[in-house]
Amino acid sequence: MIVVTGATGNVGRALVTQLTTGGTPVRALTRDPARAGLPPSADVARFDPAAEPAVLAPLFEGASALFLHLSAVGEYAEAVLAAARKGGVEHVVMLSSGIIEDGADTSHPIYVAHADLEDQVRASGLAGTFLRPNAFATNSFQWAPQIRSGDTVRGPFAGAVTAPIHEADIAAVAARAFADNSHRGAVHRLTGPAAVTTEEQIDSIGRAVGRDLRFVEVPPEEAGQDLFPHVPPEMLPALLASFAASVGAEAEVTTTVETVTGKAARTFEEWAQDHKNDFS
Repeated sequence: MIVVTGATGNVGRALVTQLTTGGTPVRALTRDPARAGLPPSADVARFDPAAEPAVLAPLFEGASALFLHLSAVGEYAEAVLAAARKGGVEHVVMLSSGIIEDGADTSHPIYVAHADLEDQVRASGLAGTFLRPNAFATNSFQWAPQIRSGDTVRGPFAGAVTAPIHEADIAAVAARAFADNSHRGAVHRLTGPAAVTTEEQIDSIGRAVGRDLRFVEVPPEEAGQDLFPHVPPEMLPALLASFAASVGAEAEVTTTVETVTGKAARTFEEWAQDHKNDFS
C-alpha cells in the first residue's frame, strides 16, 4: 500500500487516481475525508499532522511507501516520518522544488522549506526519491478569477519564461518511482516539454475556452495579493523576483518525464484543454 499526503491537492489527486486505476492500494490522507471526492477504491483517512504518535501510527500500518508533500505536513514532518517508519514504510517519494540546484539562492524561503524537508527525509533512515519540478502549470489558476469575469488579464512580466509541467506528469513520475526500486535515492528534475511566456499561457487558455483573451502587463510594484491569492504574502516578493529574472531568459527544459515514464510530457496547450472548465 502507498500512503499519499496532500491527496486532494493537484498532484496528490492525480497520483491517487493513477495508482488506483492501476490497481495499487492507496491510503489517501486528507484533513476532511467527507469532502475529498477521491476514487472510491482509495482508502481515504483523516490526517492531522499535529496529532499524537498514537493517532498517526495507524495511518501507516500495512504501507510500504509514502508520497510526501510539504504543504500537507508542514512543521510536523519529523513526527510523520517517524510514524511512517514505525508503520513499515521503507520508501518516501517527496514532492520537492526545482529551486534546489547548484548556485541557487539558499536564503530563498521556498528553497529553505524544501531543502529542510529533503534533509529530514534523508535523516529518517528511509529511502528517498526527490521530485524537483520547476513551474507548475497549475500556477495559471491564479488567472482564473479574471478570466471568468472578462477577456482581459492583468499581471506582471508578460515575457517571463517557464516550462510549466502538468500535474499528471509529476504524478506519473511518482507512480513510476514507487513501482521501480531503481529510483530510490534518485533526484528527478521535472519540467514541461517546452518553454512558454506568461502571455503565451494566457493565449493557450483563451483557445481552450474559445475566447480571445488579452494580457495587460502591470508594473511589478502594483502586483499585490489580489493577483496572487494563492501565494503567502511573505513569499510574494521572492516570487516576483523569480519572475523578473526569467524575462528573456532560457528556461530549463528536461526530458525526465519521458525518460522515466516512457511517455512525452504534456504541453501547456494540453493542460489548458484539460482544465478549460476551471476557467469557465
